[in-house]
Amino acid sequence: MLRATLRSFLAHKGRLLLSALAVVLSVAFVAGSLIFSDTVARTFDRLFASTAADVTVAPRQDLKSPIRTGAVQTLPASLAARLAKVDGVAASRVNVLVENVTVVDDRNQPVGPTTGAPTIASNWQATARSPVRLTSGHAPHGDGEAVLDADTARHKGVRIGDRLAVQAPTGTFPVRVSGIATFTTTNPGSARIFLDTPTAQSRLLGSADRATSISLDAVKGVSDAALKRRVGAAIGTGGYDLRTAGEQAKSAAADLGGFLKVIKYVMLGFAGIAVLVGVFLIVNTFSMLIAQRTRELGLLRALGADRRQVRRSVLTEAVLLGLVGSTLGLAAGIGLAAGLIRLLSAFGMNLTATEMVIGWSTPVAAYVVGVGVTFVAAYLPARRAAGVSPMAALADAEVAGAGRPLRVRAVAGAALGAVGLAALGGCAAATRTATAASLLGVGVVLTLVATVVAGPLLVRPLIRVLGGAFPALFGPIGRMSQRNALRNPRRTGATAAALMVGLALVGGMSVASASMTRSFDRQIDKTLGADFVVQNRNFVPFPAEVTGKVRGTPGAGLVVRQRLAAIAVRLPDGKRVETAASGYDPRLDSVAHIKYAAGNTAAALADGHLAMDAGFARKHGVRVGTVVPAEFQGGRRAALRVGALTDQEAAEGFGVQGGLFFGIGTVDKYVPGTEDAALYVNAAPGTGAGELRSRLERSLAPYPNVQVRDQADYKKLVHDQIAVLLYLVYALLGLAIVIAVLGVVNTLALSVVERTREIGLLRAIGLARRQLRRMIRLESVVIAVFGAVLGLALGLVWGVSMQQVLALQGMTALAIPWGTIVAVVVGAAVVGIVAALLPALRASRMNVLAAIAHE
Repeated sequence: MLRATLRSFLAHKGRLLLSALAVVLSVAFVAGSLIFSDTVARTFDRLFASTAADVTVAPRQDLKSPIRTGAVQTLPASLAARLAKVDGVAASRVNVLVENVTVVDDRNQPVGPTTGAPTIASNWQATARSPVRLTSGHAPHGDGEAVLDADTARHKGVRIGDRLAVQAPTGTFPVRVSGIATFTTTNPGSARIFLDTPTAQSRLLGSADRATSISLDAVKGVSDAALKRRVGAAIGTGGYDLRTAGEQAKSAAADLGGFLKVIKYVMLGFAGIAVLVGVFLIVNTFSMLIAQRTRELGLLRALGADRRQVRRSVLTEAVLLGLVGSTLGLAAGIGLAAGLIRLLSAFGMNLTATEMVIGWSTPVAAYVVGVGVTFVAAYLPARRAAGVSPMAALADAEVAGAGRPLRVRAVAGAALGAVGLAALGGCAAATRTATAASLLGVGVVLTLVATVVAGPLLVRPLIRVLGGAFPALFGPIGRMSQRNALRNPRRTGATAAALMVGLALVGGMSVASASMTRSFDRQIDKTLGADFVVQNRNFVPFPAEVTGKVRGTPGAGLVVRQRLAAIAVRLPDGKRVETAASGYDPRLDSVAHIKYAAGNTAAALADGHLAMDAGFARKHGVRVGTVVPAEFQGGRRAALRVGALTDQEAAEGFGVQGGLFFGIGTVDKYVPGTEDAALYVNAAPGTGAGELRSRLERSLAPYPNVQVRDQADYKKLVHDQIAVLLYLVYALLGLAIVIAVLGVVNTLALSVVERTREIGLLRAIGLARRQLRRMIRLESVVIAVFGAVLGLALGLVWGVSMQQVLALQGMTALAIPWGTIVAVVVGAAVVGIVAALLPALRASRMNVLAAIAHE
């Protein structure tokens, strides 16, 4: 039996190749994501381990909010001299590091990453732990000199001697590039500019007596943990955060982990789609191969092979297919990881493919996925093969099970579909987002399974409609193509299911994204009352001089500032919630239309008061007048009275948890040094909006990252952000289509083999080669369009259900992108034509006599 199995596998290797490609794709994405994430993690672990000081003393971070306020937490620089006297300290260094400065050249063009990574300004320290080393020029000396990292200098064409301007929180100042420094391990993607320590303190922090952290080197023989304990005993830990090199590296790696997880989950999403769609392809391929080998399997049974041996033979073929696909997929995954590493290098994060990390878990995962998928997919066809009767060797048995009634599928599909639709219907009735999202997930899974199970039942009615015009348009050729698609509903349903999955996904996400876009458009129209909003391109706060420039622009009338602050509030129900809050100038009502459930803007912005979202307040037992204990970054605490409750929807721009905001004086009092995050600007009487815009843009020309936006710009910004998600879905669709095309090609190719004698007879009675090719193309088109119709119908149901979940977050508009739907159906017809090219060509080249004599 083993020899027979191997011969059968090798005899059908051409037919199995297309199925193996589905395995290769799924394994490639799994292996590539693991190799890429492991390589990036190892590289940065080495970077953090080699650059972290033995012990670092920094201001204490009480809140973990990632919000950027522009405030730089500092500690006394004199602490370095005090710490140098602690027993076990070999060296003590003052650090100055400020993220998200802007550096521009003499043409006011930004000198920094274009990927959203920060430009970091810090003091120059030539130590063994420095992440860079000077490779040309000299270190910065005195005010007016700076060293730039080599990657940024190369990408932006900066040379030694060039003049730059640094826009820091304390203001803009000029520098001349005195040297170029190269990263010693890897560039994490940021741009780095270095000043000497006194200049960095005065220019970046505004005081020669401040620092952002202090690095300590331990005396030989003193462990990092022991030194940390001694430093803690000397200065206490109440206002400081003490970390060893290992803790510092771990914290940095944890921050990087979020970035890695996004990439890993995206790639695993591609792998999941490839696996799901590949299962249909493999099931269909093995089912057809077994149907075509009915006589062969019957002879094996007649010669003494029992059911178990036949089943084992088919599963062995599947395992061999999985092993081949997994091996090729692992190799492709290594190539994919290398490509991603090079892509990161193009974006400024320089990694080397020679340091690629392939852990033991990667090949294990690759073979588990590849072999597991093919084994599971082939199990049902294998069971069907084991059921072939020895008598089948004496007759031309057709497709195993093709004529069996579909009653079981009908009952199972109807039951699953009813439960799935009930779950989706529950999304509309749910009042909590978490409940609605859970019901949505259950409903999506069940309706997908129900459609796959019941798909063959829909083949005959739908294909009769979809191919109904074929006889009139193409005559007997059209009629035969339609009947060929109807010949085996199970096969047609399984072939179309591969395409259906991808199109259901794109249909659902298209409805959701279109609904989000329309909801945001409505809310921007309803909420934003300012003529213009001035913001940084990457949404980080900007220096106070920008606000001065805007206020000094001729024609600028009311200017309302917005500042952000990390905050933790202790609520009456005992819960502590960390979130973000905004601070606004008075006259907020003139630039934003806020709907209140209780109170008003004056009460919200009054000293010692705050506003809160009404739903959030109701959930936690807060009312107007409730005093809420609040904690700010740096340990400052306040008792704030709730002055107003807002009835804003999340899409209206107050979507942070709790919807907290207060007067800008509260921010200045409890989070000093916070920069403006946005300016809401109205034109002065007598000045047109277009005129003011051009004046603002001229005033802000020295600040290329600061943008002036009106309502239309804001809408475009939202559209672009939503489009990023949609592009990912389209990429998933592209992958699903590739595998679905393979499935259609495989089905048609095997169908041509199965109908060899029939094709020979048709050719003998006068069917031309061109007519034969057209018949197969039409059959392919109707199957592809059938899959598209099923997928889009399912996707529309999912999309409407998703919109019901989004409605709980304030995105209440429903939009259906009919243009996308029509384009997808037309695209499916094109996919059908492309998939049929090779099978149709092969069928037309058959020798007529050999085909008629085919067994």
